[in-house]
Amino acid sequence: MHKSELMRGEKVKSKTKTKTKTEENISREDKKILNIKKKLESQRVTLLAEAGETIIGTLSPEKLTFPDLGDQATAESDRSFLLRLRGREQKLLKKIENAIEKIDSGTYGVCETCGEKISIKRLEARPVTTLCIECKTKQEEEEKLRE
Repeated sequence: MHKSELMRGEKVKSKTKTKTKTEENISREDKKILNIKKKLESQRVTLLAEAGETIIGTLSPEKLTFPDLGDQATAESDRSFLLRLRGREQKLLKKIENAIEKIDSGTYGVCETCGEKISIKRLEARPVTTLCIECKTKQEEEEKLRE
């Protein structure tokens, strides 16, 4: 073999190695996204189960009336707090469902403001996020100025 043939062979080999590394990176990221999806689905099931328990618990007639007004006020306050909490969980549930839809459609991990890719570390830490860290920081700073 000529020296030039060896060099071409080495280039091909190095390109193959590079391609393999890129494929490994893609599959690692895909695996992480699939893992995020599993966590989101698990969280969705848990939230739905808790919501069902809340509905059953708050609508049961034996807990609606108390002989003591203080007990009834406490129960009503607890019920109100629980319903507010469930309202927040309902918002989270919508975010979870949106994230799962984005994973399925292949648009997950893209910032809605700037269109840049959101880091996998951020997605793992906050799977329902729709903003990259830079845009989220900017949004929070703007909110502080409005206050």
